[in-house]
Amino acid sequence: MIVLSVSQARAEDTPVSKGQRLYDKNCSQCHGDDLQNNSGVAFDLRRLRQDEYSRFVDSVLHGKRAMPSWEGALTPEQIQNIWAYVRANAYQH
Repeated sequence: MIVLSVSQARAEDTPVSKGQRLYDKNCSQCHGDDLQNNSGVAFDLRRLRQDEYSRFVDSVLHGKRAMPSWEGALTPEQIQNIWAYVRANAYQH
């Protein structure tokens, strides 16, 4: 039974779920819980389109306006996982 629980947990540990945990820990303070940015201060990440991955990575690594640089704080895999979470919850364009 324990083996089943462990394998189920691994099966559910998708890039989107990893990205959500990373987002909650690192991004939600400014961009809002569940990508619901109600403050209007930070960019609404749900507006990012599929073809804007390089823009997203550049902003994460180098910062933009009030957003600090996350270079060295997040690995490329972690950034990809956050992107997967953002895209899973993005507006349909």
